[in-house]
Amino acid sequence: MGENFEAENREETMRYYKEAYERERQKSRVLASKLAQSEAQVTELEQKLNQIKSTVFWRLSKPFRVVIHWMRRTKERISRYGNVKGVLRKLDAKRIEQRAKAQHGTASFPTPEEAARQKNEKFPRQITISILIPLYNTPEKFLRQAVESVFAQTYENWELCLADGSDAEHSYVEQICQEYVRKDSRRIRYQKLEKNEGISGNTNRCLAMATGEYIGLFDHDDILHPAVLYEYMKVICEKQADYVYCDEATFHGDNIDQMITLHFKPDFAIDNLRANNYICHFSVFDRKLLEGTEVFRSRFDGSQDHDMILRLTARAERVVHVPKLMYYWRSHKGSVASDINAKTYAIDAAKGAVADHLRSQGYQNFKISSTKAFETIFRIQYEVLGNPKISIVIPNKDHVEDLRRCVTSILERSSYDNYEIMIVENNSETKEIFKYYEELRENPRIHIVTYEGGFHYSRINNFGVSKADGEYIILLNNDTQVITLDWMEELLMYAQRGDVGAVGLKLYYEDRTIQHAGIVIGLGAHRTAGHTHYRVSSNNLGYMGRLCYAQDVTAVTGACLMVKKELYDRLGGLDESFAVALNDVDFCLRLRKAGYLNVFTPFAELYHFESASRGLDDSGEKAQRYNKEAEQFRQKWREELEAGDPYYNPNFSLDRSDFALKINP
Repeated sequence: MGENFEAENREETMRYYKEAYERERQKSRVLASKLAQSEAQVTELEQKLNQIKSTVFWRLSKPFRVVIHWMRRTKERISRYGNVKGVLRKLDAKRIEQRAKAQHGTASFPTPEEAARQKNEKFPRQITISILIPLYNTPEKFLRQAVESVFAQTYENWELCLADGSDAEHSYVEQICQEYVRKDSRRIRYQKLEKNEGISGNTNRCLAMATGEYIGLFDHDDILHPAVLYEYMKVICEKQADYVYCDEATFHGDNIDQMITLHFKPDFAIDNLRANNYICHFSVFDRKLLEGTEVFRSRFDGSQDHDMILRLTARAERVVHVPKLMYYWRSHKGSVASDINAKTYAIDAAKGAVADHLRSQGYQNFKISSTKAFETIFRIQYEVLGNPKISIVIPNKDHVEDLRRCVTSILERSSYDNYEIMIVENNSETKEIFKYYEELRENPRIHIVTYEGGFHYSRINNFGVSKADGEYIILLNNDTQVITLDWMEELLMYAQRGDVGAVGLKLYYEDRTIQHAGIVIGLGAHRTAGHTHYRVSSNNLGYMGRLCYAQDVTAVTGACLMVKKELYDRLGGLDESFAVALNDVDFCLRLRKAGYLNVFTPFAELYHFESASRGLDDSGEKAQRYNKEAEQFRQKWREELEAGDPYYNPNFSLDRSDFALKINP
């Protein structure tokens, strides 16, 4: 009888899953049919629109449409910024941006007097920098401008290595190169290749000609700032740099002042580099880093530079960023600067390069996928090792609805299952909160402990952590709400790494504008610390796509911060001399001083109804307390503040959180 029952049960189970499968298949068919209909409608509408645009009336009405669109945009700006003054401030910001851009083109070139001084400067090391330019059917104008920008260098101990794979129809390339050889046979090295070997092969042929101690990689259609080698020599000699890079811009046409995009980069940041080849140009490195290998590996053609940078920076002892715009990347038809789709194979090559690097660093079972920002800006999902317990520490005083929303969202929306919630009760007074506590005690994963004493954020969290059993700690504000189901896994995959200290995530206000996406020290009116991308829309990609990939930051907010409990305890937790403000930033700075990275990931998201539980520190006693703690912070971290945030380029204004350029006096 038991066997019959089991057989019937199996049949019933199979029938259930079969019916469920058929229902899902039917839904898929319906959705596919609707999608096909929608695509057909889109095609039909596009055809009608093209017909309209081809009419004489459409062309004649263009001036009228321009005026209408301008009026609509103005109305939207007024709505967005509150009033006409807000629009004017926005327009003024654009004018400031244009003025700032002008500082980084030809206006930044050294004067004749400064150029002479740089040429005559004697460095303690005599280093030859070999600049490699692989050539292939290079337009004459581009080639001459590239080579002339090398001749214009104020540091003159360089050599230029040219490997030419151009075809017979572009024989002028050889003629031009021979012309430069005759001009300076000591520093110009040229080889005509029997066949084009691609960018990797041609570059490696350049390397075979090179005799310099340092190697520089230069594209055949770009332009160098005349002082770039001089600036690089300074950091090579002063900081013993063995890998150097600078900021860069893309430009149109023949004038570098026609800049499209200015890319001001952070100092070396391994998580940024894995997700996005932000270093790109202009790389100069100690030849010893190659260790007998080739510069480029042909299997990564299309993203050979990303592969090379990942390999060499992993070997380098001192990677130095020169925070000056000194490389001009020409955007033209067919260039990657113009459109990554001009070289679609670059996407797969970039994924392969990152995967090869990750495996070389001991990572397995990771996933690399493109993001909405750009095909070669990646989301990397590391393997979560094991199932360690996470303790979520939530300080609370009254505010039952805030706490209920927070706890409910954790319980209902979290895909990770091995966690406990440690609520630290602190001087609540309402009956409602204690009644809610009784409800929560029925859940075995929720614990309520009481901290005796006045509100002191650092002491309350330290007390809560001391009662926690988890291997990992999440400090969490009670005025938060979970959005992303795998938020704990996203934090944990970084916190498990041996080189990572604190991990933070993206926090939104209720209106879906950003509250937190990483913290920069020195930012803001108090010159203590501030949030980047503050109040921008959740749909915003961020400066150079920064809101779309995980990255190293100086600090993350304590409103949601994960860290190993062992590491938290070793550092003594939050510094209790910071009662309310800046204790999280101070903790992150201590982690960095101990040699750890702090990581921000945009792939875990929460709402943060900031200061709903305690109020804003904007007046009276609270303002005085903040000012006192701000001064204490500035004194404690004076050297770090003076040096500047390593992940926030010094060309950005510290008065704004939107990566606006500052104007030099």
